[in-house]
Amino acid sequence: MAPLIELLDELLELTRAAARADLSGRLAMARARVADSRVRLVVVGDPGSGTTTLVNALVGSDVSAADGRVPVIVEYGPLSRVTVVRQGAGGRAERAVIDPAERISTLATEGVIRAELAEPSPLLAEGFVVLEAPGSVAETPAAWSLLAAADAVLYVADAGAPFSSEQIALLSRIQQVCPVVVCVLNKIDRYSHWPQVQQQDRQLLDEAGLGFAVAPASAQLHGHAAATGDQQRDLESGVPQLLDHLRGYVLGRADAVAAEAAVRDIRLITDHLALALRSEAETLRDPRRFGEITEQLRRVREEADQLRQRTANWQVALADGAAELMADIEHDLRHRLRSLIRDAEAEITVGDPAKGWKEFGADLDAKICEAVEENFVIAHYRSVELAEQVAGKFPDGTVPAADLRLENPGEVLEPVAALDPLVSGKAGVTQQALSALRGSYGGILMVGLATSLLGMSLVNWYSAGAGVLLGVNALWDDRRTRTQRRQAEAKVAVARLMDDVIFQVSKESRYRLRGVQRNLRDHFTEIASATHRSADESLRAAEEAVAVHSGERRERRLTEIETALVRLRELREYADTLGENQPN
Repeated sequence: MAPLIELLDELLELTRAAARADLSGRLAMARARVADSRVRLVVVGDPGSGTTTLVNALVGSDVSAADGRVPVIVEYGPLSRVTVVRQGAGGRAERAVIDPAERISTLATEGVIRAELAEPSPLLAEGFVVLEAPGSVAETPAAWSLLAAADAVLYVADAGAPFSSEQIALLSRIQQVCPVVVCVLNKIDRYSHWPQVQQQDRQLLDEAGLGFAVAPASAQLHGHAAATGDQQRDLESGVPQLLDHLRGYVLGRADAVAAEAAVRDIRLITDHLALALRSEAETLRDPRRFGEITEQLRRVREEADQLRQRTANWQVALADGAAELMADIEHDLRHRLRSLIRDAEAEITVGDPAKGWKEFGADLDAKICEAVEENFVIAHYRSVELAEQVAGKFPDGTVPAADLRLENPGEVLEPVAALDPLVSGKAGVTQQALSALRGSYGGILMVGLATSLLGMSLVNWYSAGAGVLLGVNALWDDRRTRTQRRQAEAKVAVARLMDDVIFQVSKESRYRLRGVQRNLRDHFTEIASATHRSADESLRAAEEAVAVHSGERRERRLTEIETALVRLRELREYADTLGENQPN
């Protein structure tokens, strides 16, 4: 990326020399995006797949958390550093730097939000930031929060068996959040049939329309090879090949995306700079065409001025599209949560909700997180489509796309309280005995009085049997009534939780979509303003050129302009070449 940075720096000097602060600011942002070569690599996998050992193998040191129960973020640093982020009083995050020799695996994970590490690793020095997601990605909301900010994903699976239908569905969901995914078959040293598993996995991925690479590896074998210095065994582990793939494909693809965006900005800015120079040069060559040139520039300025008006086509398309997007996303969210409510109520009515209420709440929380994350992913893709539709309303059709990034959806549910506990618990032994006694007393009394007319005692075999039957019936009715009461209470708790979720998520969703609308409006307004400014600068340059009467001065200025135009053309062509040479 160094040649592209040098090109941006040179073009930045040209815009400053032309006193175009608007273009300089845009170039500065483009340079910052290109210079920041960090790639967020999220490693996820099912428990037992060896995710932790693979992360340690990639980084080259022990950076795993205790049993993979907390997220771990590892970036480059000249010295090892470990920072533990805990949940403090009032929900505030408290950061504490610990001794790197102590390691995270020896710490209690209760209250720990995440661990941030710095390591002098060669892979990290090349621009990777490795994030290890805790637990199973299908069940852990924190994993999806990390995936939302990922540039690439490593999905780690056990090489003993091919992907299940659940894993294929999970990979399809991961692709919606992050399209760059590499599947890693770990522990190939334990299974001699791993080539057949790899072939089956590739076939399953192809049938699902997922063009992911499937890389075999053994993190444990790599560790033994590194300890003994056995290079042949290290190659057999597959980890060096995986590292080469990450460097060549993942890092190269991230560079290609950044380079493509920078090239679009370079094309736009060189066009703006060349407009004023060409107008001045044409006026200097033939002052008699001054009227024709100024008329063309006024039309350009009027078109740019119309683009800045609220009645412009792109403004109308943005406003209508944003309103429709907000309505569709809110409807999608309510539909998903209502489906969860119906499923939860159906599950509650099956039996006593007091049995496994905590597990029910945890499962419902996971489903809510999944629904919210899918809703936010849909909103992101719809926002990108809206940006492309708005860009199509500009006349030249070469407008750079806005930089829209999917934000962390896991933060949305942080203020939402957990599912309320059930107040009406199960009846104790004493309460059940009293209910049975009340029922049996009525049975003994009724049947005993009837049999007393036959000369039998009040308490006899018949009255005792009736007492037992009515006592059992009373106990059964009491249990059923209490169960129905708990079911009603459980449904109310679920409804209250869903109301809280809908209120919080709808508010946050509207806030984020309004932010997208503002970003798009500012992005395209800036482009329209730059076009208007370029037309004004071109008019001013033409007016100054027509006032030049000296032939020697005119020739000298023409030479300067021709040199500048040639250089701008060379910069643009060079940028196009750099963009084409980036790996796909």
